[in-house]
Amino acid sequence: MEIKVIKSTKIGQKPHPQDSELGFGRYFTDHMFLMDYAREKGWHNARIEAYQLLKLDPAAMVLHYAQEVFEGLKAYHLEDGGIALFRPEKNIDRMNASARRMVMPEVDADLFFQAMKKLVLLEREWIPKSAGTSLYIRPTMIANEPALGVKPSEQYLFYIITGPVGAYYPEGFKPTRIYVSDEFVRAARGGTGAAKTAGNYGGTLLAAKQAAEGGYTQVLWLDSIERKYVEEVGTSNIFFLMEDELVTPPLTGTILPGITRDSVLQLARHWGLNVSERLISIQEVVEGCETGDLKEMFATGTAAVISPVGEVGYQGQVLQIGDGRTGELSQTLYDEITAIQYGRKEDPFGWRVRIA
Repeated sequence: MEIKVIKSTKIGQKPHPQDSELGFGRYFTDHMFLMDYAREKGWHNARIEAYQLLKLDPAAMVLHYAQEVFEGLKAYHLEDGGIALFRPEKNIDRMNASARRMVMPEVDADLFFQAMKKLVLLEREWIPKSAGTSLYIRPTMIANEPALGVKPSEQYLFYIITGPVGAYYPEGFKPTRIYVSDEFVRAARGGTGAAKTAGNYGGTLLAAKQAAEGGYTQVLWLDSIERKYVEEVGTSNIFFLMEDELVTPPLTGTILPGITRDSVLQLARHWGLNVSERLISIQEVVEGCETGDLKEMFATGTAAVISPVGEVGYQGQVLQIGDGRTGELSQTLYDEITAIQYGRKEDPFGWRVRIA
């Protein structure tokens, strides 16, 4: 399918923030990609236009029944002046898996990739160049059929927006404080926990608000049945270095199959580390802190890459992880993954996809 490009007439009118001012998700570029779906026509009308407001009927089904999926990945300025994406095929595959779970139409992988590539290259002047910065890419699909009644929509809008970003957390690459919620849960088996869909996030906001009021950065979620086993943290997957074993919860349908999670697992196994995808209880975490067996704890995700954890709050206790500082493995993984992303090191896995 041809992607039509209609350039904005207002290029240059949006202020470009300094890299030091970026933060995360506050600025957006001049253009966006859009494509429409109708049951009788399939996907059609692929185009890049000026960044604009969406026009939705008040009865659009996404507003009533939450048929929505999205993704998040980044474009990086390479040290040699080129531009690359990091494992974009994994994001495409995951978004299509999310779409299947939400009974939404899949997007052809080649068209998806070409849409991202064309949009990023059109917006290349927006890609920041300072260390730790990038151009964030947010593909989204929504049900926009104007109809009431609980059923799959027959009409959808797929769009991609981009924006320059810096560090996800204001504190940057420093240990965070995590609050364990044993009152609320994020997902249950058989639900949509493994899909990247809006409803998974709206239901987490109250616990996140409570955590923030206590001075914590994110919420560590426990399983929905026993409130015993660790699942994921905030918008990220979670890892524990227990003595010489690197542990992360298994993909049992309640947590998001993170692409950074998979990258960490591959790197750790490549380095010969003892890696386990197994259930880990919050009690094992508590005891690991008390005995010193828990050496490091860190979260993984596209936004922050690696986010070391320095303290955990659980049932009135404040548990220090190791010495409370960034651990050696956390730092090494962060350095290795970002070096691959920015082209500072060889990429033995073929993760870096150069587009310019």
